[in-house]
Amino acid sequence: MTTVAVMPPLLSPEELGELEYAARCLEGGGFAARATRLLGRQVEAIERALPAPARKTIARVAESALKLALRFALRTIDHKSPAKAAKGLHKAAAAASGALGGAFGFASTAVELPVSTTILLRSIAEIAREEGEDLSRADAALACVEVFGLGGAAPGETALEGGYFAVRGALAQSVSESARFIARRGLIDGSAPALARLVSQIATRFGVAVSEKVAAQAVPVLGAIGGAAVNVAFAEHFQTLARGHFIVRRLERVHGAETVRFEYQRLRNQT
Repeated sequence: MTTVAVMPPLLSPEELGELEYAARCLEGGGFAARATRLLGRQVEAIERALPAPARKTIARVAESALKLALRFALRTIDHKSPAKAAKGLHKAAAAASGALGGAFGFASTAVELPVSTTILLRSIAEIAREEGEDLSRADAALACVEVFGLGGAAPGETALEGGYFAVRGALAQSVSESARFIARRGLIDGSAPALARLVSQIATRFGVAVSEKVAAQAVPVLGAIGGAAVNVAFAEHFQTLARGHFIVRRLERVHGAETVRFEYQRLRNQT
């Protein structure tokens, strides 16, 4: 009789619990699923009916919002303050900007989205710091922006096999090139080819979630109050992704990327 050795887990039980929680955060579906739970399936119908010009406008506004948020939010983080993510404050501010979207509809997207995206990036950066990231490092700063690319597939792309790590892999070269540029030059020149390419890649995915948010805010019965609720849900969605992302990165700093990825996929396959 042949005995097959089973390799024990490479992380402690507590770390495996954290990694399992991170996987639930990161593999729980896009914003559309959260919006559908909040408002019903009419959101899906409206999102599918968005005309091509509206989608192009959303994509353009999403990219502009990411560029502005990258410049503003990460510069305003106080690296010396206690590592505590002020999620409640950011949800309230996001709700206020969402009320604008609910009251004035699609026309307000170009005004509202840069505000809510900047608020969200600030919140994401604080979650990152809470998980031990040094936000003075270029890779940590870019990991905050990377969160906006984790929320959905790009247009015309089916869900990537491998989920979270597949998305990180797709962005890896642009992240690495951008980190090297930032380390040399700082965040001042956002037009640098490496940074522009990374923001464009992330914006393509972020635009999917923004389209879903616009569709949710377009539900006729909502108005300003509903718009605020949608933006709170939008904030919670990306804060959840951020928590999972930075738990994984924290464990990678301790055990190495390959070990954490192996355990993540093992846990993911068990569910």
